[in-house]
Amino acid sequence: MANSYTVLWTNDLCRELMRGGFTGQRPTVLFGGPHQSRPSFRRAGVVVGDRVFAVRAWQTALYVVAAMEVRQIVDYDQEGTELADEDYPKLSHWRPLKSGCISEVVLGAPGSPIRFDKPLPGDRLEQLTFTSRRGERKLKYVEDGRLLRALSLQGIYRLAPSSADLLTRHLTDQEPGA
Repeated sequence: MANSYTVLWTNDLCRELMRGGFTGQRPTVLFGGPHQSRPSFRRAGVVVGDRVFAVRAWQTALYVVAAMEVRQIVDYDQEGTELADEDYPKLSHWRPLKSGCISEVVLGAPGSPIRFDKPLPGDRLEQLTFTSRRGERKLKYVEDGRLLRALSLQGIYRLAPSSADLLTRHLTDQEPGA
């Protein structure tokens, strides 16, 4: 069974994507690396078939920016031998995502359109749950439906299945009562 993960996109990256006209485009590439600012998808346990949700913490809210299903993960220094010719234009197009030290390239089918306009409602934010070998945990630093700090989102974290469903419904405007 496929898992779902979150990766935090910084506000600087989100502003760059907005300025560059990427709003509404469907991501096909993500980049990972060895540092907390650009975490490793492989180290987090992401494999082919998993889904990655890019999220943004801004003004005490959490935005689900986009989602993409993983089709392939390759070492950045091996991309010349491992990537198909049609994947190279994707790397160039999604260059803003390639900041900092990069050690891996994650390719996927076109994901959901990038959007910055719809925060996750506070009651949903309080339900957000992550899972690991040690068990489940709620998103930290949430108080009265507001995200006070993004610290517990820095990195790549596996979502509980119910939280993955919640983010999918939010992203596709299929929330109950909407």
